[in-house]
Amino acid sequence: MTMTVNNAISGIDDRTNETTKYLVALDVDGTLVDHDGIMTDEVRDAARAIIDAGHHVVIATGRSLGALLPIAEMLGLRSGYGVCSNGGVTIRLDPELADGYEIIERVTFDPAPALNALRDGVPGARFALEDDEGNFLSTSRFQDDSFGIEARGVDFGHLLQAKAVRVVVNSAEATTQEFADAIAAAGLHGVTYAIGWSAWLDIAAEGITKASALEVVRASLDVDCALTVAVGDGSNDVEMLRWAARGVAMGQAGDDVKAAADEVTASVYDDGCAAVLRSLV
Repeated sequence: MTMTVNNAISGIDDRTNETTKYLVALDVDGTLVDHDGIMTDEVRDAARAIIDAGHHVVIATGRSLGALLPIAEMLGLRSGYGVCSNGGVTIRLDPELADGYEIIERVTFDPAPALNALRDGVPGARFALEDDEGNFLSTSRFQDDSFGIEARGVDFGHLLQAKAVRVVVNSAEATTQEFADAIAAAGLHGVTYAIGWSAWLDIAAEGITKASALEVVRASLDVDCALTVAVGDGSNDVEMLRWAARGVAMGQAGDDVKAAADEVTASVYDDGCAAVLRSLV
């Protein structure tokens, strides 16, 4: 595993020295937006209220950078931090920077063992890879909005030679259960992975999760562990919900996700995230 880390995280806008400030980690898909990518006014207004109150709001998503930035823009989040690629990339948002952000941590790994283990075991498998420069490479013209950019088609051998931040495996042929069985049979080692609600797999470096990245942010901001809140709905949110002092699962989350949380809010279609955010102001 290779870690590329800039200087320690610092410089977040400190607008509420006299009040308690929470670190609030928010998943995107199924939490801030529904599975059609729609964010309601209620969720947007609630998020902006806690941003305006000076809490440390951190978007924590499996999406890659290019797909995180539009969500930050929707929320009016222009300073602070974001965690993307399931913890593989951490950014600092700052309107004074040329691009409005900088990458402060990017964790890479050798994808070849995992790719070889999965190549023949998943029916109709398509593979995509986020590399160490933020590019996306894919087989079978595999594209997804979560990549944030258009993937460049390559052959499988090219993927084996890349340094990966995130690997995605998807199948349009396998059922969700067939896909899960194939992943289990592959016996992946030396990586961290999460299976989505459909035939979808995200792979990151060993030990890298949303929670691992958030802990770096929390420690650098010197936020007390007791003042951490996280909201999510997917299997890639389990570690984050356990990490937070107040872990909240969305109402539509699976039983394993709810079991990892301290409480359960309403579903994404009933503005469950907004209810949690309103409770902080």
